[in-house]
Amino acid sequence: MMRFVHLTDTHLNAPGKNGQFPTSNHFEKVEQTIRHVRETGVDPEFVLVTGDLSHGGDVEDYIFIRSLFDEASRQLGVPVYVVLGNHDHLSAFRQGYLGESPSEDPFYYVQYIQGLRLIGLNSQVSGQPGGRIDDVQLSWLENQLQTPAPKGTIVALHHPLISLGGYTAKGLLVENREQIARVIAGTDVKGVFAGHVHSNLFGISQGIFHIVAAGTAFTAELEEGRQHFQFVDMCGYNIVTVNEEGIMVQAIDLPRSRTEYMRIPSKGALSK
Repeated sequence: MMRFVHLTDTHLNAPGKNGQFPTSNHFEKVEQTIRHVRETGVDPEFVLVTGDLSHGGDVEDYIFIRSLFDEASRQLGVPVYVVLGNHDHLSAFRQGYLGESPSEDPFYYVQYIQGLRLIGLNSQVSGQPGGRIDDVQLSWLENQLQTPAPKGTIVALHHPLISLGGYTAKGLLVENREQIARVIAGTDVKGVFAGHVHSNLFGISQGIFHIVAAGTAFTAELEEGRQHFQFVDMCGYNIVTVNEEGIMVQAIDLPRSRTEYMRIPSKGALSK
């Protein structure tokens, strides 16, 4: 059995800079999350963050994000693995977070943790809210999955791969999700982890469990009457257990004010 923590959509900026919302301090929510993981004895093997690490981040932001995640790693005694979302910027991430030369090359990787294979994909499309996995990554993913991992595989990316029920707005899903579904079908992939929509959503497709987490920065909730989405001061994370039988997810909501940051019309984002 293996347990890990799934975070997403931290939307961080360096302290003192204008954040996403004037009254929000998103970094405090990450600290609250890590403190809760530590104090409740979750004892994960690793932490996974599925994108939108920053909110329009520059190099200074990513230096801060790396220091925050390194402190989380130190406190929990486990590594933190990340993928990038539509609000992230590759060159600034490579400079500030990875300490590399600036580059727009997609950031994707494979990592083995005690026999479990983690594949991180880059679903960003520059300048767009939606996502896509390019042909180079698809070919690489197919090659990786030709050999099963001892304890199976999980895939992490920012944009969800499966239908989100009534949510139909453009940019919510990976554009070429049918291609990706064909690549992972019949392989040892047990679960696909994503974020982006700021809601807890779970589903099964082709025998693979799909997990979309709400995120630490805020949640997007439908108000009464379904006329607007409310962006609300909430903070959550998932505790994920992987074993021979499959995957179990426990969604954790932490105490927050539930202050409304903003609202947007739901027209065009929902189907009946």
